[in-house]
Amino acid sequence: MYKDILVHIPTERPMRSAIDGSISLAAQLNAHLDAVAIGYVATSAAYVMEGGAAVAAVFELERERAVERAEAALSVFGIEAANAGISYACHPLGAIPVDAAGSLGEMARLHDLSVVLQPEPAHGSFDNDVPGEILFQSGGPVLFLPYTFHGAFKAGRIGICWDGSRVAARAVHDAAPFLARAEEIVIITINETRAVSDEASASNLARHLGRRGLSTRTVGLSATRADIQPTILSLAADEGLDLLVMGGYGHSRLQERVLGGVTRAMLEAMTVPTLMSH
Repeated sequence: MYKDILVHIPTERPMRSAIDGSISLAAQLNAHLDAVAIGYVATSAAYVMEGGAAVAAVFELERERAVERAEAALSVFGIEAANAGISYACHPLGAIPVDAAGSLGEMARLHDLSVVLQPEPAHGSFDNDVPGEILFQSGGPVLFLPYTFHGAFKAGRIGICWDGSRVAARAVHDAAPFLARAEEIVIITINETRAVSDEASASNLARHLGRRGLSTRTVGLSATRADIQPTILSLAADEGLDLLVMGGYGHSRLQERVLGGVTRAMLEAMTVPTLMSH
């Protein structure tokens, strides 16, 4: 069960989706919710640390202002969390982007679930980079909420995007608390006959989940590689799914985070809350 949840509250773009989704989820699960907001210090400001006490004081002033921006975002969250009556804590950070991402990734490792907002490139902020970093660094499940998300979070109808891979299996295991409470579970496969071995087939996944007392239905589809993501989202709309569960593909290329094609496409055009594990 998810009893200790972390949520990233943006400071440079709209935060309402993250606030509403995470608080309603924590209330449903009777879970504690730690909210983290980051006020970003310009990378150029960090270089003044080598310039002596005077310029170091300038950096510290910039950091304090950054923390104030984080506190302002968290004040909105705090009001809503208190009104909801949940257990929560606020953690404002002020740091350069790379240090902030590292700190947030470390915090996520000691939570059952991390909740983040889908990146929105049109806003061009450091807040867009944080969700992917948490996916890479947390070692646990990350729930991405679409930036168009509104209202209370629910996961009555869940779609599992299954390709037989390690990361897909990790996502299924990480989503166990959601799956146990689901009203309906749809196993979604794309080109399964060509891509998945018999041992890791959708039918064997259904059998495995059945032993947990979970009833599932399998939908097999065909699509070109470029059409996998829109095919999944189209099915999610047709089935009225509340949540997708899928592996988060990617790797580090000399410290550069590189997302897999389907994962990247899903984050760019997400329409349904999606739980990913890396």
